[in-house]
Amino acid sequence: MIQVKTFYLNELRECCYVLYDSTKECVIVDPGLQNANEQQRLVRFIEENSLKPVKLLCTHGHFDHIMGNAFVAAKWGIPTYIHKEDIGQLERAPQYCQMFGFSIEQPPVDNIVELNDGDKVTFGESELEVLHTPGHTRGGVCFYSAPDKFIVTGDSLFQGSIGRTDLPGGDYDALMESLLTKVCKVDVESKVYPGHGPETTIAHELNTNPFLRYE
Repeated sequence: MIQVKTFYLNELRECCYVLYDSTKECVIVDPGLQNANEQQRLVRFIEENSLKPVKLLCTHGHFDHIMGNAFVAAKWGIPTYIHKEDIGQLERAPQYCQMFGFSIEQPPVDNIVELNDGDKVTFGESELEVLHTPGHTRGGVCFYSAPDKFIVTGDSLFQGSIGRTDLPGGDYDALMESLLTKVCKVDVESKVYPGHGPETTIAHELNTNPFLRYE
C-alpha cells in the first residue's frame, strides 16, 4: 500500500508529495522547495522514516513545482521524470522565474527520463500509471494508482476548480478534454492530490466542481 505525505511549500503553497511503501523506497513529486528550511523539512521526514528516494517526478514544469529539483536531484542522486513537452520549462526556469519575482537554481536537465502517456513508474513494490493531461501545460501529467485509489493531478484539477490556461502552453479545450476523458474516468472513489489546496475525490469533483458540471 502506498503512503502519501504532503508538504505545502513556497509562497504559492504548492503541494509536494512523498509516496512510499513498505519497502521504504519512495518517489518525490513536485518538490517546490524555496528555501533551506523547506529543504530540511523534507530531509528530516525522509531520514526519520528511513526512506530511500529513487525518483523525482514532475507533474509539469512550472517554476513553483520545480524550485527544489536541483536540491533533490543532487541530495539523493536521482533522475528527473517529466514529459518531453515540458523539458523546455526546466531549461528556461531561472529566466521565467524572474518574471514573477522569484529565483531558483537551474533544475538539472542532464539526467532526464521522458514520460509518455500510459507509462508505468515503479518504486518498491508499487506502480503508478502516467496519464498525459495537457492543458495547463503541454506536457502536464497525472500519476494514478488504481490499487490504492488515488491520483496526483498537479495543476490540472483542484478542489472546486481546474488549472489556469492563460500561461504559455496553456489550452482550455485541451485541459477539458484531459479532465473529461482521462482524469475523471479513473475510479470515482479515488482520492485527488492536487498541485495546490486541499485533497478531494473524483466523486466530489464530479458532483460539485462547476467546470465538470453541465446542467
